[in-house]
Amino acid sequence: MRASRLRAGMWLASLLCGWAGIAGGAPLSRPVVVIPITGTVDDGMAHLVQRSVDEANSEGASAIVLDVNSPGGLLAAAFEIRDALLAAHEPVVAYVGERAYSAAALITLSANRIIMAPGASIGAAEPVEIGGTGPPSDKIVSAVRAEFESTAQRNHRDPKIAGAMVDKSVSLPEFKRDGMVLTLNTDDAVRAHIADGTAPSLDAALAQTHLSGLPREVEGFTWAEQLARFATDPIVSSLLLTVGMLGLLIEMQTLHGIAGVVGVGALALFFGTHIYAGFSNGLVAALALLGLVGILWELHVVPGHGVPGILGAIALLVAVLLAFGLPFFFVAIEVIATAIVLTVIGFSLTVRAVPQNAWAHRLALAAAQGPEYVTSRDYGDLRGRVGTAASYLRPAGIASIDGRRVDVLTEGEFIAQGTPIRVTRVEGARVFVQPVTQ
Repeated sequence: MRASRLRAGMWLASLLCGWAGIAGGAPLSRPVVVIPITGTVDDGMAHLVQRSVDEANSEGASAIVLDVNSPGGLLAAAFEIRDALLAAHEPVVAYVGERAYSAAALITLSANRIIMAPGASIGAAEPVEIGGTGPPSDKIVSAVRAEFESTAQRNHRDPKIAGAMVDKSVSLPEFKRDGMVLTLNTDDAVRAHIADGTAPSLDAALAQTHLSGLPREVEGFTWAEQLARFATDPIVSSLLLTVGMLGLLIEMQTLHGIAGVVGVGALALFFGTHIYAGFSNGLVAALALLGLVGILWELHVVPGHGVPGILGAIALLVAVLLAFGLPFFFVAIEVIATAIVLTVIGFSLTVRAVPQNAWAHRLALAAAQGPEYVTSRDYGDLRGRVGTAASYLRPAGIASIDGRRVDVLTEGEFIAQGTPIRVTRVEGARVFVQPVTQ
């Protein structure tokens, strides 16, 4: 109760300072800056919060209000957001409309006042081990717990309750069972002095904190931040990977270039947005570029060599896994599996529509005959004709038949030059003769 009164007194003092500033000639309508903390916490959100806090500081805003509804996300991004909020010159109010879990819980604890909607919850901030293959290490739990506890202390909240949101070994029988991390509903959060009150809506929360009469500036994501957050959604990521892989496979089938451009564009959008959102870095971009170069080199430069294509495919697969960030390794596996299934289905339909594989045809000589191709002459009209051996037939030689020199063969006997001959049979280009007897 004492801590609650102390926080209320500090809040009242900050408002009195603001009113004193107004009485002293400060602007009468300093805005309230509302920042949405919704969806996954990532670097795109960290960009938004840092930019919004800087603008609020420079414009002399009355307060910063966090509209929180998030399942959590990247702790590194949450640390950046926490530091930005703690450096704000204005009071910070957090309104939890539905949930504030994991990284979002740390962001909420960074506010000077917390208002929660009925039925909302906060906590469940146990960190995830890299790769998600096992329980978090003691080192990680200790570091994250310290962040929660120090943040709670700075805003005069019970650090033990904040630490229990991270570390399941903290004993709080009043609020949780042993062996579980702490998650508080609205009533328990108010009882534990984590939340300062309840309100059914954001407008009601602003009225409760005496901010409803002030102009409101709702911050939003820039187009680049929106694109990054949209494209990093697992469903959208699966579609982008499907379009990328399917484009490369169709390019192998047709070699027209259009499918390859579409595939490369989809993969570039996938990797670019993941890098911008903070899930990955320049190493991922380099691996992805190396993979694409290897695959395209195999398709268009040295088809059939194998090594560039295999190395390119491996590099591209590793880049896709790393693009999600190691804490989301299993999400990456799920997205890749979905993309592979969709790609196989799409490519099987494409093969039915375009059965000829242009890439495979480049590995073998074409069997089709061009328009300049001329077959051997048909000698069927010479059958039964009579002529003269123009050379010795041993058994092959040259005969003169109807004034034409023709390569001929005997049935095996020797025919002297000048001997009359008759064409007995013709097999394609081979003309067989025998001597004419009187």
